[in-house]
Amino acid sequence: MPQLSRRAFASALPIGLIGGSLLGGTLLPNSPASAETQAAGRTPLSVTPSAQIRIGRFTVTALTDGYADMPYDYFPGRAAPEVEKMASAQSTARPSGVRFLFNQYLVEDGERRILIDAGAAGSIGQTGRLPQALVTLGLQRSQIDAVIVTHMHQDHMGGLVLGGKNNYPEAEVYIDRRDVSHWTNPAKRAGAPDYLQTSFKMAEEVVRLYPRLQAIDGEREIMPGITIIDLTGHTPGHVGVRVEDGGESLIMVSDMVFPVVHPVATDVFFLFEQDQAAAKAMRDRFFPRAASEGALIAATHMPFPGLGRIVADNGALRWQVADWAFQD
Repeated sequence: MPQLSRRAFASALPIGLIGGSLLGGTLLPNSPASAETQAAGRTPLSVTPSAQIRIGRFTVTALTDGYADMPYDYFPGRAAPEVEKMASAQSTARPSGVRFLFNQYLVEDGERRILIDAGAAGSIGQTGRLPQALVTLGLQRSQIDAVIVTHMHQDHMGGLVLGGKNNYPEAEVYIDRRDVSHWTNPAKRAGAPDYLQTSFKMAEEVVRLYPRLQAIDGEREIMPGITIIDLTGHTPGHVGVRVEDGGESLIMVSDMVFPVVHPVATDVFFLFEQDQAAAKAMRDRFFPRAASEGALIAATHMPFPGLGRIVADNGALRWQVADWAFQD
């Protein structure tokens, strides 16, 4: 079973234990905030959390770009008061809505660094922390070899084009062809609601700024042990990423799972979802299979670090935060 590395735990500055998930911020010895922090004897608010697990030869680091609170009426299929009640029971309720995290995952095997999603980069809520999260690992964005964009909503690709720039100049970018086609279609954009216009604009910038963009078709192995899986529904080309080696695996499912409403109910949606029927059908297939296999899952918007399992409990499915243990 994947475990939290002892080195990662020892180097973390613990800032809380919430819902069974370890939250820690790591300061590198030469980071800009290090001297100030040591002098003040406290953890700076700018420190971003990170957590690492091993999947065979891969090191997977959970990072976060920040958070936003999604209004309770953003969940078609349930009345806002019911969503708020559910959120309160799970400690994710805030005055303005359900607390959503924006988690990203860095996958390394000693040769390549692959980032799964690039964050909202300040376009939603309190986001824009991913670059600093990479710095705490001693990395610049120019050291990322590939970025897999699970779908072309602004909170998953904003970091690619922040400031109208190619922010990952050495990276190959992988996006499902169906999403590229949808989000760069002028007719689709013209008929879309206002809250999706930022995503359409960013999609055009991604295509313009990343000449090495690879529009992929269906499931595909990016490199040995890292495979794109089809999770269409949330968007036309919504995908997940399976990381697998040495008999261990992790599936990053992006927006298949939302706080509070999933996996308890597959008939609850999110305002941004393009095809509710397809999204429900995919969850109806995926959730029971994930539960039967005991799959370790990473989800973008679940409480940090977003790792858990879907488990059966008295005939219903629920989210169980992944257990953590030390690794010798």
